[in-house]
Amino acid sequence: MKQCKEIGQSEPLKKIGSNQFNTIYPGCEDALGDDDEYFRCMARSIMISTTHQVGTAKMGDPKDPTTVVDPKLRVKNVKNLRVVDASIMPIIPGGNTNVPTMMVAEKASDIIKETIQCK
Repeated sequence: MKQCKEIGQSEPLKKIGSNQFNTIYPGCEDALGDDDEYFRCMARSIMISTTHQVGTAKMGDPKDPTTVVDPKLRVKNVKNLRVVDASIMPIIPGGNTNVPTMMVAEKASDIIKETIQCK
C-alpha cells in the first residue's frame, strides 16, 4: 500500500490529475501520521475476500480429530445435522461453486434416501 501511495504521488501521475484519497477509516484515527500502522489498520478494516469460501467444514474419517463432517455428510457429535454445501469441498473449484454445490446436494439427497431406505 505504501508503494501504491508513492506511485500515486509520482510526478507522471500527478501530471494527469492523480491525488491522494484521504478517507479516514473508522477505528484507524489513532494511527494517523504513521503510514505503517495506519495501513495495517486500514487493511484489517477494508479487506474482504472476493472468492467463494470452501473447505471450512473438513469432511473425512470420523476418527480424525480435524474433521467436522463424516463421509455421509453428518456433523460429528451432533444428531440429525448434515452439512450440504461448499464448506465440505477440500479445494475451491476452478469455476463458480454453484454447480459443484448442487452436485453435493444431489449426492446428499441420495445418502439421505439410502439412510431412511426411501425408494
